[in-house]
Amino acid sequence: MKLKELRKENQKTQDDLARALNVSHGTYNNYEQGKYEPNIDTIIKLANYYDVSIDYLVGRDYKNEIGYINETQKNSIKTLIK
Repeated sequence: MKLKELRKENQKTQDDLARALNVSHGTYNNYEQGKYEPNIDTIIKLANYYDVSIDYLVGRDYKNEIGYINETQKNSIKTLIK
């Protein structure tokens, strides 16, 4: 999962996320370290918190006719809007 990356991009601490998810610091740390997997309710809360899709959150990247963009395209867009 991209938890640490998203947390740092959003300038949040592990304590901030633990409070937002109503879990202990240790539990959240274990999510980031990959020691525990959050349940689906927690994954939904994380996706809502960061305003990202669950697919993005869990690292699923695929292409289909709907028009998902890859990481290179996302980075190009980020560069353009800065």
